[in-house]
Amino acid sequence: MTTICTAIDGLSTGMYLYLTALVFCFGACMGSFLNVCIYRIPREESVISPGSHCPHCNQPIHWYDNIPLVSFIALRARCRNCKGSISPRYVIVETLIAVLFVLVWLKASPAPIMSMTHICALAVIPIFWLAVFGLALGTFVDLEHMIIPDRVSLGGIVLGLTFSTLFPVLHGQPDAYGGFISSLLGASLGVGLLWGIAIFGKMLFKKDAMGMGDVKLMGAIGAFLGWPSVIFTLMASSFLGAIVGVSMIAAGKKEMQSRIPFGPYIAGAALIWMLWGPTLLYAYLNWLMPPVN
Repeated sequence: MTTICTAIDGLSTGMYLYLTALVFCFGACMGSFLNVCIYRIPREESVISPGSHCPHCNQPIHWYDNIPLVSFIALRARCRNCKGSISPRYVIVETLIAVLFVLVWLKASPAPIMSMTHICALAVIPIFWLAVFGLALGTFVDLEHMIIPDRVSLGGIVLGLTFSTLFPVLHGQPDAYGGFISSLLGASLGVGLLWGIAIFGKMLFKKDAMGMGDVKLMGAIGAFLGWPSVIFTLMASSFLGAIVGVSMIAAGKKEMQSRIPFGPYIAGAALIWMLWGPTLLYAYLNWLMPPVN
């Protein structure tokens, strides 16, 4: 991600802000579709047909009641037909994806006027948006159903290998072979590392300590973002999970033996790496080993 810092040469500040606003709106629309996926995929329903409908009365939702962010507020979180409540998850997901899409866009093009030297790298922005979409899908499904769909994890591994070959700039490589090998190394390390932890945890605690969905998800992250992301994601997700888990136990919401989904922490750590990871890692290494004057 750090190799991608491009925008159209001569792009005005006004046009840049306009494009950023369009990215936000596009992200909100994708968040609306993501809500459909979160609800239907665990239930093995089609995400295409039938169209959006109220989960309470099953009445079709008109297009003017299906505008991301706006309709939730206009309807006051109630179905127009049956007045059934609309879960706040819908607007949360739409807002979250819109913000994350903008952050990826800003990361990829941090200034309105830049060189066109790496203009072809702009093609990877949709790839990172797809990664954000998949990580969010896995997170919300895992939170509700304690599973990570194979189309997110295994599908992520296949897409990561494919896109890395077609766009080796994803891994800072000059050619397709280098991109594929970097992606394959990342996927292998992600699966192997978490699989090893799962086996060791089962031997130690006499029960499953890590779900295979988490193992495959880490493989997908490695395929998209490379092996350094696997190391960072493992460390950061363990830290985040420990903080949240201990806090919930202290608050009496969980017990020591309670099952807590780990997928959301993996996804959150991967997003941190995608947006700020290399910068944070560089700052940490400088703090750990300050340069000698």
